[in-house]
Amino acid sequence: MNPRETLQHLLRTERPLVMPDAYDGLSARVIEAAGFKAVQCSGFSIALASRAIPETKLGFEKNLEITTDIVNSVGVPVMADGEDGFGPPERVFEAVRAFVDAGVSGINIEDQVLPPPETKRVVDRSLMIEKIRAAREAATAAGADDLVVNARTDALTACPQRTEGLREAVERGNAYLDAGADMIFVIGVDTLAEAARAAREIHGPVSIAAGMPNNAGAMSIAELRQCGIARVSLPTVAILSSLRALTQTLSIIHREGSFRELIEQGLLAGMGDVARIMAR
Repeated sequence: MNPRETLQHLLRTERPLVMPDAYDGLSARVIEAAGFKAVQCSGFSIALASRAIPETKLGFEKNLEITTDIVNSVGVPVMADGEDGFGPPERVFEAVRAFVDAGVSGINIEDQVLPPPETKRVVDRSLMIEKIRAAREAATAAGADDLVVNARTDALTACPQRTEGLREAVERGNAYLDAGADMIFVIGVDTLAEAARAAREIHGPVSIAAGMPNNAGAMSIAELRQCGIARVSLPTVAILSSLRALTQTLSIIHREGSFRELIEQGLLAGMGDVARIMAR
């Protein structure tokens, strides 16, 4: 199987397929070495790690450059963070072609208005449907009919009332599947009940983001499996844990002026760890 076929297979058989966030080639290698079978590129993490800027300022070229590095660093399927497609449907077509050429196995495309206004909003359903169709056409044109198009909806977090927002997310999800999406990524799920409803009422594979400040204590991977979730994205775990480890390590050096505490706490990786990550 090619990587796209592998990702399609994993989404059918793993349930849920857990995909941590990579922000460069090294983080992708760590994810692969830890035993995960696929990698999710995170625009948030890439922007923070590469330039210490908000995700909305990352831009297409830099996103594509680092995504290409990630694809070339691992032997497992990689899903790109396609943001909102980087523009109107015709731009979505061009962007998806470029990501396919980079070797990705899937791509997220979201329906929130970017850059985010003061009050979060989602685009009209009709526009998002056009973007999904453009993404599907681009994949076909590139000879990649098996590209996983993961349509993300932010309707749940854009609506003041969560019940109404989840209903809108379900309706959009089903419309996006009809337009050619392979999977629906519902952002903002806080509870297992919301995850279960999304999985039950959306007529296709459902993905949610977990390990987030809003839900890390509310659900486990096993519980999400029972809910019927097809994919669990970990959009911030790698970058935030890396940031915490780096902050802790440098704070100890600055405070103590020695490395004894780092050694005692096991905060310094050995060259054997490096060799293991680099070996493929």
